[in-house]
Amino acid sequence: MSTKSRAYFISGVFICLLGAVCFSTKAVIVKMAYRETPVDAITLLALRMLFSLPFFIVSAFFVSKKESNVKFTQAQWISVAVIGCMGYYVSSLLDFVGLQYISAGIERVVLFIYPTLVLLMAWIFYKKRINKIQWIAVAITYAGLLLAFVNEAALSKQSHSFYLGSLLILACAFTYAAYIVGSGRLIPLVGPVKFNSYAMSFACVAVLIHFFISSDNSLWSLPARVYYYSLLMAVMSTVVPSYLVSEGIKRIGSGNAAIVGSIGPVSTILQAYFLLAEPFSLLQIMGTLLILGGVLLISLSKETNSAKI
Repeated sequence: MSTKSRAYFISGVFICLLGAVCFSTKAVIVKMAYRETPVDAITLLALRMLFSLPFFIVSAFFVSKKESNVKFTQAQWISVAVIGCMGYYVSSLLDFVGLQYISAGIERVVLFIYPTLVLLMAWIFYKKRINKIQWIAVAITYAGLLLAFVNEAALSKQSHSFYLGSLLILACAFTYAAYIVGSGRLIPLVGPVKFNSYAMSFACVAVLIHFFISSDNSLWSLPARVYYYSLLMAVMSTVVPSYLVSEGIKRIGSGNAAIVGSIGPVSTILQAYFLLAEPFSLLQIMGTLLILGGVLLISLSKETNSAKI
């Protein structure tokens, strides 16, 4: 590898790392908003998307003006809309509601099993074979989830709410995995930036339609702190990391990007500890490390398989 190529790769690693850390702040910001303001889940989500939408519309406009632009077919327009809403409307709604009941740390741990769900979905729907190492990785991941989950359940004073929140986050992991599987087939055809811009735009519009149909609240008469957290979440943990990760994947590949992204749950747990005073135990740390180990095994296995093709 030449010096220029090495620098390009290293910069990609740092870009992915920054993107993963930015993404990991979302759960912490949501919990801070719930703790310090009277905002509900759908209102907070609507504000996040309202502040994010202009960035994605501008990005979609400029990328569509490029000479290298690939025009969507009618089927691709539908696919981008459905996949985008699945990943950032349905998933985000489940996530925001779930965070009303569980800690930011356990949310990120449960959500981070999505790579195993991607693997299983590809096996079920596309008949992609899962090798022995990948099955071991799946087993390690779910053993870690069980360890962290049981520990958190023991600490929870409202077990019913905890189980409800965990179930919602698990459903979020499923819908986000479906988004990853679907986007993996479209991104090579239309490009990551164009796909991300349009998919996120559709999701933003879907969230706002949901809000205006289902809520009697006004978006314009809330405490100033609600707008502060919503804008912070829109920029720091939505717009910026979505493009950082896309650029990072372009530089170092999806497998390496997934490995670097494994810092996400650790980052969330540390931020939750320092900013929210959420406790974490040895069992939670052990469970998180097992989940990270399983995800790393899956990522390395996929990278090896792609290298052989």
